Amino acid sequence: MRVFVTGGTGTIGSAVVAELLGNGHTVLALARSDGSERTLKDAGAEVLRGGLADLGVLRDGAAQTEGVISLAFGRDYSTPDALAAGIAEERAAMTILGEALVGSGRPIVVVSGTPWVPGRASTEADPTSTDGPVGERGRSVNAMLELGSRGVRATAVRMPRTVHNRGEGGFAGLLTRAARASGVAGYPGDGTQRWPAVHALDAAVLFRLVLESAPAGTVWHAVADEGDAVRDIAEVVGRRLGLPVRAVPEETFGPFGPIFALDQPASSVTTREALGWQPSHPALLADLENIQP
Repeated sequence: MRVFVTGGTGTIGSAVVAELLGNGHTVLALARSDGSERTLKDAGAEVLRGGLADLGVLRDGAAQTEGVISLAFGRDYSTPDALAAGIAEERAAMTILGEALVGSGRPIVVVSGTPWVPGRASTEADPTSTDGPVGERGRSVNAMLELGSRGVRATAVRMPRTVHNRGEGGFAGLLTRAARASGVAGYPGDGTQRWPAVHALDAAVLFRLVLESAPAGTVWHAVADEGDAVRDIAEVVGRRLGLPVRAVPEETFGPFGPIFALDQPASSVTTREALGWQPSHPALLADLENIQP
């Protein structure tokens, strides 16, 4: 299958591109810079120049290929307005990609987060979250899944709060960056809240499996670790960086503070049983041992 991939140089995207190429697919990847183009070509992908806001380029990419994996998202999470702008840009891009596939029967795989369910681990049967700071992103995903009725094999992979590789990435990566900046490995609340996680290389396998065979309108969980306590994560970060570990106000983490404070474990039992997905790479706490002081 020739697959159009956006966000192909990120933590998840680079792993997805490699996974697709290593399993007989070809990749046309969006690149917004010379550096991204070189990285993608070195990996073996074809390149289409443009950014997420270049809607005509996105339409052309979808039209030239047999399937789409939409991973790109803005990099500025510093303020609520910046986060909202990134979500709006993603929604416009996803809308164009979906419309380009209407009536074709071709697949598109989009991304959302595992939902928060009070008192238990969320499952694939739980509705996508449409509340809170990133609720609009959930509504965008729901709109994409509805394209199944218009001849698009639209599916969604829900990602956990941390997608990691070599000790970097996701919410744990944000904790690490905050620790480096402040001199404290901090965590919100009492630190017992749990975050699910997955290694990027395991997530990439799931994206391929969903692209190849998942039915339209279905939702899958890329969860390897059901939930690590945030305090445990902070303790590894603090030890690796030689910094004190303690509770800090959730406002320390900007617009992500309220999300950081939630207990939000997630299960992937259905995904594993239905698609035969079996994570095999290091779990989060082990992978964080790769953090360099």
